[in-house]
Amino acid sequence: MKERLEALRAEALQELQQVAGQQQLNDLRVKYLGKKGALTEILRGMGGLSAEERPIIGQVGNEVRAAIESVIEEKQEAYRQEETAARLREETIDVTLPGQALPAGAVHPLNKVVQEIEDIFVGLGYSVAEGPEVETDFFNFEALNLPKNHPARDMQDSFYITEDILMRTQTSPVQIRTMKAMNGKSPVKIICPGKVYRRDDDDATHSFQFNQIEGLVVGPNIRMSDLKGTLLQFVQLMFGKQAQIRLRPSFFPFTEPSAEVDVTCSQCGGHGCRMCKQTGWLEILGCGMVHPRVLEMGGYDPNEVSAFAFGMGVERIALLKYGIDDIRHFYTNDQRFLNQFARM
Repeated sequence: MKERLEALRAEALQELQQVAGQQQLNDLRVKYLGKKGALTEILRGMGGLSAEERPIIGQVGNEVRAAIESVIEEKQEAYRQEETAARLREETIDVTLPGQALPAGAVHPLNKVVQEIEDIFVGLGYSVAEGPEVETDFFNFEALNLPKNHPARDMQDSFYITEDILMRTQTSPVQIRTMKAMNGKSPVKIICPGKVYRRDDDDATHSFQFNQIEGLVVGPNIRMSDLKGTLLQFVQLMFGKQAQIRLRPSFFPFTEPSAEVDVTCSQCGGHGCRMCKQTGWLEILGCGMVHPRVLEMGGYDPNEVSAFAFGMGVERIALLKYGIDDIRHFYTNDQRFLNQFARM
Protein backbone atom coordinates (compact mmCIF):
# COMPACT_ATOMS: atom_id res chain seq x y z
CA MET A 1 0.00 0.00 0.00
CA LYS A 2 2.91 2.29 0.70
CA GLU A 3 4.19 1.80 -2.85
CA ARG A 4 0.74 2.63 -4.23
CA LEU A 5 0.66 5.87 -2.21
CA GLU A 6 4.11 6.87 -3.41
CA ALA A 7 3.14 6.14 -6.99
CA LEU A 8 -0.06 8.16 -6.55
CA ARG A 9 1.95 11.14 -5.24
CA ALA A 10 4.34 11.02 -8.21
CA GLU A 11 1.47 10.74 -10.67
CA ALA A 12 -0.52 13.59 -9.11
CA LEU A 13 2.47 15.94 -8.90
CA GLN A 14 3.37 15.26 -12.50
CA GLU A 15 -0.19 16.04 -13.69
CA LEU A 16 -0.34 19.16 -11.54
CA GLN A 17 2.83 20.49 -13.15
CA GLN A 18 1.18 20.22 -16.55
CA VAL A 19 -2.18 21.74 -15.51
CA ALA A 20 -3.44 24.38 -17.99
CA GLY A 21 -6.13 26.29 -16.13
CA GLN A 22 -8.31 26.79 -13.08
CA GLN A 23 -10.94 24.32 -14.26
CA GLN A 24 -8.39 21.57 -14.89
CA LEU A 25 -6.85 22.25 -11.48
CA ASN A 26 -10.25 21.77 -9.82
CA ASP A 27 -10.79 18.54 -11.73
CA LEU A 28 -7.44 17.16 -10.53
CA ARG A 29 -8.23 18.13 -6.94
CA VAL A 30 -11.46 16.11 -7.14
CA LYS A 31 -9.69 13.24 -8.93
CA TYR A 32 -7.05 12.77 -6.23
CA LEU A 33 -8.47 14.31 -3.03
CA GLY A 34 -12.25 14.09 -3.46
CA LYS A 35 -14.53 11.79 -1.47
CA LYS A 36 -14.34 9.31 -4.31
CA GLY A 37 -10.81 10.25 -5.30
CA ALA A 38 -7.78 8.01 -5.76
CA LEU A 39 -6.25 8.76 -2.36
CA THR A 40 -9.50 7.94 -0.55
CA GLU A 41 -9.81 4.67 -2.44
CA ILE A 42 -6.32 3.56 -1.36
CA LEU A 43 -6.79 4.56 2.29
CA ARG A 44 -10.04 2.58 2.52
CA GLY A 45 -7.88 -0.57 2.37
CA MET A 46 -6.26 0.30 5.72
CA GLY A 47 -8.87 -1.85 7.47
CA GLY A 48 -7.01 -4.98 6.32
CA LEU A 49 -3.65 -3.86 7.76
CA SER A 50 -2.11 -4.94 11.01
CA ALA A 51 -2.06 -2.64 14.00
CA GLU A 52 1.65 -1.96 13.44
CA GLU A 53 1.22 -1.02 9.75
CA ARG A 54 -1.75 1.33 10.14
CA PRO A 55 0.13 4.27 11.74
CA ILE A 56 2.88 4.02 9.14
CA ILE A 57 0.49 3.94 6.20
CA GLY A 58 -1.65 6.67 7.83
CA GLN A 59 1.39 8.95 8.11
CA VAL A 60 2.39 8.28 4.48
CA GLY A 61 -1.19 9.01 3.39
CA ASN A 62 -1.17 12.34 5.23
CA GLU A 63 2.17 13.25 3.63
CA VAL A 64 0.82 12.45 0.17
CA ARG A 65 -2.33 14.53 0.83
CA ALA A 66 -0.25 17.46 2.15
CA ALA A 67 2.09 17.35 -0.86
CA ILE A 68 -0.79 17.40 -3.35
CA GLU A 69 -2.72 20.15 -1.45
CA SER A 70 0.43 22.29 -1.29
CA VAL A 71 0.91 22.23 -5.06
CA ILE A 72 -2.80 22.89 -5.65
CA GLU A 73 -2.75 25.94 -3.33
CA GLU A 74 0.36 27.31 -5.07
CA LYS A 75 -1.31 26.91 -8.45
CA GLN A 76 -4.54 28.53 -7.21
CA GLU A 77 -2.65 31.52 -5.82
CA ALA A 78 -0.78 31.90 -9.11
CA TYR A 79 -4.06 31.87 -11.04
CA ARG A 80 -5.56 34.46 -8.67
CA GLN A 81 -2.63 36.77 -9.18
CA GLU A 82 -2.84 36.36 -12.96
CA GLU A 83 -6.58 37.15 -12.84
CA THR A 84 -5.99 40.25 -10.72
CA ALA A 85 -3.24 41.46 -13.04
CA ALA A 86 -5.49 40.95 -16.07
CA ARG A 87 -8.34 42.90 -14.46
CA LEU A 88 -5.98 45.73 -13.59
CA ARG A 89 -4.80 45.88 -17.20
CA GLU A 90 -8.39 45.92 -18.48
CA GLU A 91 -9.72 48.41 -15.94
CA THR A 92 -6.85 50.85 -16.00
CA ILE A 93 -8.07 54.47 -16.00
CA ASP A 94 -6.24 57.06 -18.02
CA VAL A 95 -6.11 59.93 -15.55
CA THR A 96 -4.94 62.30 -18.29
CA LEU A 97 -8.30 62.11 -20.07
CA PRO A 98 -10.75 64.97 -19.39
CA GLY A 99 -13.35 64.09 -16.74
CA GLN A 100 -17.09 64.13 -17.14
CA ALA A 101 -18.55 67.18 -15.45
CA LEU A 102 -21.48 66.35 -13.18
CA PRO A 103 -24.25 68.94 -12.81
CA ALA A 104 -24.02 70.55 -9.39
CA GLY A 105 -27.10 71.68 -7.50
CA ALA A 106 -27.46 75.03 -5.77
CA VAL A 107 -29.47 76.51 -2.94
CA HIS A 108 -32.74 78.04 -4.14
CA PRO A 109 -32.60 81.86 -3.97
CA LEU A 110 -35.46 81.98 -1.44
CA ASN A 111 -33.75 79.43 0.81
CA LYS A 112 -30.53 81.37 0.39
CA VAL A 113 -32.21 84.57 1.61
CA VAL A 114 -33.85 82.74 4.54
CA GLN A 115 -30.48 81.32 5.60
CA GLU A 116 -28.85 84.73 5.34
CA ILE A 117 -31.58 86.39 7.42
CA GLU A 118 -31.38 83.63 10.03
CA ASP A 119 -27.59 84.00 10.22
CA ILE A 120 -27.92 87.74 10.77
CA PHE A 121 -30.43 87.47 13.61
CA VAL A 122 -28.75 84.48 15.24
CA GLY A 123 -25.63 86.63 15.27
CA LEU A 124 -27.67 89.29 17.10
CA GLY A 125 -28.66 86.80 19.80
CA TYR A 126 -31.98 85.59 18.44
CA SER A 127 -33.14 81.97 18.30
CA VAL A 128 -35.21 80.39 15.54
CA ALA A 129 -38.75 79.24 16.42
CA GLU A 130 -41.19 77.27 14.28
CA GLY A 131 -44.87 76.39 14.42
CA PRO A 132 -47.61 74.56 12.50
CA GLU A 133 -48.79 75.80 9.11
CA VAL A 134 -52.32 74.58 9.86
CA GLU A 135 -53.45 76.84 12.69
CA THR A 136 -56.42 77.51 14.93
CA ASP A 137 -58.39 80.71 14.59
CA PHE A 138 -57.40 81.58 18.14
CA PHE A 139 -53.63 81.64 17.51
CA ASN A 140 -53.88 83.10 14.00
CA PHE A 141 -56.32 85.91 14.84
CA GLU A 142 -57.89 86.16 18.29
CA ALA A 143 -54.67 86.04 20.30
CA LEU A 144 -53.28 88.74 18.00
CA ASN A 145 -56.06 91.20 18.92
CA LEU A 146 -58.20 90.23 15.95
CA PRO A 147 -61.49 88.94 17.43
CA LYS A 148 -64.15 87.44 15.19
CA ASN A 149 -65.82 89.96 12.86
CA HIS A 150 -62.90 92.38 13.28
CA PRO A 151 -62.68 94.43 10.05
CA ALA A 152 -58.91 93.96 9.84
CA ARG A 153 -59.48 90.27 9.10
CA ASP A 154 -60.60 91.35 5.63
CA MET A 155 -56.98 92.41 4.99
CA GLN A 156 -56.03 88.71 4.97
CA ASP A 157 -58.37 86.60 2.85
CA SER A 158 -57.81 83.18 4.37
CA PHE A 159 -58.00 79.49 3.49
CA TYR A 160 -60.36 78.01 6.10
CA ILE A 161 -60.51 74.23 6.58
CA THR A 162 -63.25 74.38 9.23
CA GLU A 163 -64.80 77.28 11.08
CA ASP A 164 -61.90 77.28 13.56
CA ILE A 165 -59.05 75.73 11.53
CA LEU A 166 -57.22 77.47 8.70
CA MET A 167 -53.93 77.70 6.85
CA ARG A 168 -51.98 80.33 8.75
CA THR A 169 -51.94 83.76 7.11
CA GLN A 170 -48.80 84.89 8.95
CA THR A 171 -46.07 83.49 11.18
CA SER A 172 -47.28 85.62 14.13
CA PRO A 173 -48.99 82.58 15.75
CA VAL A 174 -45.50 81.25 16.47
CA GLN A 175 -44.90 84.35 18.59
CA ILE A 176 -47.98 83.66 20.71
CA ARG A 177 -47.12 79.97 21.06
CA THR A 178 -43.57 80.87 22.14
CA MET A 179 -44.75 83.42 24.71
CA LYS A 180 -47.20 80.91 26.19
CA ALA A 181 -44.45 78.28 26.34
CA MET A 182 -42.23 80.74 28.25
CA ASN A 183 -44.90 81.09 31.00
CA GLY A 184 -44.27 84.79 31.46
CA LYS A 185 -40.46 84.52 31.59
CA SER A 186 -38.26 87.00 29.78
CA PRO A 187 -36.27 87.90 27.80
CA VAL A 188 -37.64 86.45 24.56
CA LYS A 189 -35.71 86.99 21.32
CA ILE A 190 -36.94 84.92 18.40
CA ILE A 191 -37.42 84.96 14.66
CA CYS A 192 -40.10 82.81 13.05
CA PRO A 193 -39.50 81.76 9.43
CA GLY A 194 -42.05 79.76 7.49
CA LYS A 195 -44.66 79.48 4.75
CA VAL A 196 -47.95 81.37 4.96
CA TYR A 197 -51.10 81.23 2.85
CA ARG A 198 -53.58 83.85 1.62
CA ARG A 199 -56.18 83.85 -1.12
CA ASP A 200 -54.32 86.12 -3.52
CA ASP A 201 -54.21 85.92 -7.30
CA ASP A 202 -50.78 85.08 -8.67
CA ASP A 203 -49.16 88.07 -10.33
CA ALA A 204 -45.75 89.77 -10.41
CA THR A 205 -45.92 90.76 -6.72
CA HIS A 206 -48.43 88.34 -5.11
CA SER A 207 -48.83 84.60 -4.54
CA PHE A 208 -51.28 82.44 -2.58
CA GLN A 209 -48.29 80.88 -0.79
CA PHE A 210 -45.22 82.83 0.24
CA ASN A 211 -42.50 82.90 2.89
CA GLN A 212 -42.44 85.18 5.86
CA ILE A 213 -40.05 85.87 8.72
CA GLU A 214 -41.24 87.58 11.87
CA GLY A 215 -39.27 88.69 14.89
CA LEU A 216 -40.24 89.23 18.52
CA VAL A 217 -38.37 90.68 21.49
CA VAL A 218 -39.97 90.71 24.95
CA GLY A 219 -38.40 92.12 28.10
CA PRO A 220 -38.32 95.01 30.54
CA ASN A 221 -37.92 98.50 29.06
CA ILE A 222 -38.05 97.44 25.39
CA ARG A 223 -38.48 100.65 23.37
CA MET A 224 -39.21 101.80 19.84
CA SER A 225 -35.62 102.99 19.55
CA ASP A 226 -34.47 99.38 20.17
CA LEU A 227 -36.67 98.28 17.29
CA LYS A 228 -35.31 100.94 14.94
CA GLY A 229 -31.69 100.14 15.84
CA THR A 230 -32.27 96.42 15.30
CA LEU A 231 -33.84 96.95 11.88
CA LEU A 232 -31.11 99.37 10.79
CA GLN A 233 -28.47 96.81 11.78
CA PHE A 234 -30.33 94.10 9.85
CA VAL A 235 -30.74 96.22 6.71
CA GLN A 236 -27.07 97.21 6.62
CA LEU A 237 -25.94 93.61 7.07
CA MET A 238 -28.36 92.49 4.37
CA PHE A 239 -27.99 95.24 1.78
CA GLY A 240 -24.72 96.95 2.68
CA LYS A 241 -23.43 99.64 5.03
CA GLN A 242 -24.76 102.39 2.78
CA ALA A 243 -28.40 101.29 3.29
CA GLN A 244 -30.64 103.47 5.45
CA ILE A 245 -34.21 103.07 6.71
CA ARG A 246 -37.19 105.27 7.46
CA LEU A 247 -40.27 104.46 9.51
CA ARG A 248 -43.72 105.61 8.38
CA PRO A 249 -46.75 105.48 10.72
CA SER A 250 -49.11 102.62 9.91
CA PHE A 251 -51.70 100.35 11.52
CA PHE A 252 -51.56 96.70 12.58
CA PRO A 253 -54.03 95.31 15.13
CA PHE A 254 -51.30 93.52 17.08
CA THR A 255 -48.87 96.46 17.45
CA GLU A 256 -49.28 100.00 18.81
CA PRO A 257 -47.66 102.17 17.62
CA SER A 258 -47.12 100.54 14.21
CA ALA A 259 -44.86 101.48 11.31
CA GLU A 260 -43.97 100.54 7.76
CA VAL A 261 -40.22 100.39 7.12
CA ASP A 262 -38.62 101.59 3.89
CA VAL A 263 -35.03 101.01 2.80
CA THR A 264 -33.03 103.15 0.42
CA CYS A 265 -33.38 101.90 -3.14
CA SER A 266 -30.60 99.47 -4.01
CA GLN A 267 -30.70 100.51 -7.67
CA CYS A 268 -30.26 104.27 -7.34
CA GLY A 269 -28.91 104.58 -3.80
CA GLY A 270 -31.82 106.79 -2.79
CA HIS A 271 -31.60 109.31 -5.65
CA GLY A 272 -34.77 108.17 -7.40
CA CYS A 273 -35.28 105.76 -10.29
CA ARG A 274 -37.93 103.74 -12.08
CA MET A 275 -37.72 100.87 -9.58
CA CYS A 276 -38.51 103.09 -6.58
CA LYS A 277 -40.88 105.34 -8.59
CA GLN A 278 -38.48 108.26 -8.15
CA THR A 279 -38.92 108.27 -4.35
CA GLY A 280 -35.53 106.77 -3.45
CA TRP A 281 -37.24 104.37 -1.01
CA LEU A 282 -38.61 100.81 -1.18
CA GLU A 283 -41.02 99.29 1.35
CA ILE A 284 -39.47 96.30 3.06
CA LEU A 285 -41.42 95.28 6.19
CA GLY A 286 -43.92 96.18 8.91
CA CYS A 287 -43.21 96.53 12.61
CA GLY A 288 -44.28 98.09 15.89
CA MET A 289 -44.52 97.80 19.65
CA VAL A 290 -46.53 94.75 20.64
CA HIS A 291 -50.06 95.66 21.72
CA PRO A 292 -50.66 95.21 25.49
CA ARG A 293 -53.63 92.97 24.73
CA VAL A 294 -51.35 90.62 22.73
CA LEU A 295 -48.88 90.50 25.60
CA GLU A 296 -51.71 89.53 27.97
CA MET A 297 -52.86 86.78 25.60
CA GLY A 298 -49.28 85.50 25.57
CA GLY A 299 -49.17 85.33 29.38
CA TYR A 300 -47.26 88.55 30.13
CA ASP A 301 -48.11 91.57 32.27
CA PRO A 302 -47.85 94.64 30.00
CA ASN A 303 -47.11 96.76 33.09
CA GLU A 304 -43.89 94.79 33.69
CA VAL A 305 -42.60 94.06 30.20
CA SER A 306 -42.85 95.57 26.74
CA ALA A 307 -42.06 94.12 23.35
CA PHE A 308 -41.49 94.89 19.71
CA ALA A 309 -42.24 92.78 16.66
CA PHE A 310 -41.54 92.93 12.94
CA GLY A 311 -42.48 90.90 9.91
CA MET A 312 -41.05 90.68 6.41
CA GLY A 313 -41.79 88.76 3.25
CA VAL A 314 -38.82 86.70 2.11
CA GLU A 315 -39.80 87.09 -1.54
CA ARG A 316 -39.86 90.87 -1.11
CA ILE A 317 -36.35 90.83 0.36
CA ALA A 318 -35.11 88.57 -2.45
CA LEU A 319 -36.67 90.81 -5.12
CA LEU A 320 -34.85 93.83 -3.71
CA LYS A 321 -31.57 92.04 -3.01
CA TYR A 322 -31.23 90.48 -6.46
CA GLY A 323 -33.07 93.08 -8.54
CA ILE A 324 -35.79 90.65 -9.68
CA ASP A 325 -39.00 92.12 -11.09
CA ASP A 326 -41.43 89.17 -10.90
CA ILE A 327 -42.11 86.95 -7.89
CA ARG A 328 -43.29 84.13 -10.16
CA HIS A 329 -39.69 83.46 -11.22
CA PHE A 330 -39.18 81.84 -7.80
CA TYR A 331 -41.87 79.20 -8.43
CA THR A 332 -41.79 78.34 -12.13
CA ASN A 333 -38.56 76.29 -11.87
CA ASP A 334 -36.99 77.84 -14.96
CA GLN A 335 -33.42 76.50 -15.02
CA ARG A 336 -32.20 79.59 -16.85
CA PHE A 337 -33.30 81.69 -13.88
CA LEU A 338 -32.16 79.33 -11.13
CA ASN A 339 -28.73 78.69 -12.68
CA GLN A 340 -27.83 82.33 -12.09
CA PHE A 341 -27.78 81.67 -8.34
CA ALA A 342 -25.51 78.62 -8.56
CA ARG A 343 -22.56 80.97 -8.89
CA MET A 344 -23.47 83.15 -5.89
